[in-house]
Amino acid sequence: MTKGDNTCDVLIVGAGPIGLACAIEARKRNLSHVIIEKGCVVNSIFHYPTNMTFFSTSDRLEIGEVPFISHGNKPTRREALEYYRRVANAWKLNIHTFEKVLDIKGRAGNFTITTTQGHYYAGRVIIAIGYYDNPNRLNIPGENLEKVRHYFTEPHPYAYQKVAVIGAGNSAVDVALELYRVGAEVSMIVRESELKENIKYWVKPDIENRIKEGHIKAYFNSSVKKILKKQIVVQTPGGQIILDNDFVFAMTGYHPDFEFLRKIGVVFQTEEPPTPLFDPQTYQTNRSGIYLAGVVCGGMDTSKYFIENSRQHAELIFNDIEKKQVRVGKH
Repeated sequence: MTKGDNTCDVLIVGAGPIGLACAIEARKRNLSHVIIEKGCVVNSIFHYPTNMTFFSTSDRLEIGEVPFISHGNKPTRREALEYYRRVANAWKLNIHTFEKVLDIKGRAGNFTITTTQGHYYAGRVIIAIGYYDNPNRLNIPGENLEKVRHYFTEPHPYAYQKVAVIGAGNSAVDVALELYRVGAEVSMIVRESELKENIKYWVKPDIENRIKEGHIKAYFNSSVKKILKKQIVVQTPGGQIILDNDFVFAMTGYHPDFEFLRKIGVVFQTEEPPTPLFDPQTYQTNRSGIYLAGVVCGGMDTSKYFIENSRQHAELIFNDIEKKQVRVGKH
């Protein structure tokens, strides 16, 4: 994965699993490629909770015909990191990490891509940026306090603390259970009347029993209105209450970098919620030669696309690229 020439047939923004799948497809079709990644390889997975287990089985996370064998029924974060490194090595993918794409100018066959390290020239560009870097904010007073977290790594630092977990999905449930098991006093603040239906089936009975027993306090049909240094103000069906609080985990989801998409000229089919426009047969955007791949296609609906149902994006994109192929020359 040594950095080489700055000219390629296809430049891919993002080295997540779908970005890697696109680079593999380029290899299969003998097209030169470069992947530009602002963090590390599979950066989002690296930032998942340390003890996270995937919902999917390992075979459904496979790309590039490289087998993914995990020790349990469901692969762990650590196993996934090792697997995707192995994929990158097996296919000799050209990945430039810790480099951010700033802008994309030009037209199909002749794009100039500006990054924090310089310029690249490509015939086609694929945007596979994911969404995990941009948390959905609460937009309430106190959200910027140091005690507020939008990401969770491991529970140990929060043992014996009073912690509020905001959210109703898998992330919120996992955080609440991990914190409870290290002795934190956990309160869940849930806007809905119940937890989401897609809670992992092996976790759902655990969280429901902890709530039923009162070991984890759950406030349904409720929302946090204000975060103070040592308290939070919660609106409940019975009125406002004040809870003593040391830390807040706002597990309210994430969204793609819409500002970047707009900057490079991608238009949106809807603005509320923001959903980028693309051809569902080819995944090409309104800008000829620029494609979307993976979860970025769903806009705010980040549960619509995931690894197992986005892997085929690469093949569809490259079918279209080959039809219109213009190999770039040296600049």
